[in-house]
Amino acid sequence: MGDLNIKKNEVVVFGGGCFWCTEAIFKMLTGVVSVLPGYAGGLTILTTGGINSKPSYEEVCSGNTGHAEVIRIEYNNQEVSFRDLLTVFFATHDPTTLNHQGADTGTQYRSVIFYTSELQREQAEVFIKEINASYDQGNKVVTEIKPLDMFYPAEEYHQDYYQKNQNQPYCQVVINPKLEKVQEKFAKLLKENTK
Repeated sequence: MGDLNIKKNEVVVFGGGCFWCTEAIFKMLTGVVSVLPGYAGGLTILTTGGINSKPSYEEVCSGNTGHAEVIRIEYNNQEVSFRDLLTVFFATHDPTTLNHQGADTGTQYRSVIFYTSELQREQAEVFIKEINASYDQGNKVVTEIKPLDMFYPAEEYHQDYYQKNQNQPYCQVVINPKLEKVQEKFAKLLKENTK
């Protein structure tokens, strides 16, 4: 009959600015099975064929679709906890700025969690309350917490962007410092080949 205690992998979708950065960060973590950049949280009613057609990068960048640049994370909850994923997520972007991450501005760069279970929603809400309580003088977290409706994978050239383009100026100036921060702060959560 098999072991009933074995749980299948879980999925969550995070938006924390440019998906090139967030994809590279979460691919480093133990227990993360896959990371896929894409779009979620809006409607596509532009030139691609009507409502719910697949949005293009250009359409999402226009800010008119309501979609955010996100990553779909499939993870093994026996190897990495959802709380650990939340910890890395909130530590690697600014969750207190509305529709703004670094030089990226617009709703497509908003801080958002698209959950796939009620437990994820509850844990995210508690985590945000803890952050807000920990620094009552600072700005409050503006991260949205919503159920995942649709996820649209990004175009092929966005997938594994950092891995394919490490020598590009954006990767050198923006992504490398974030990866170094993760390696320093979260060494115990990293896959062996990224330490």
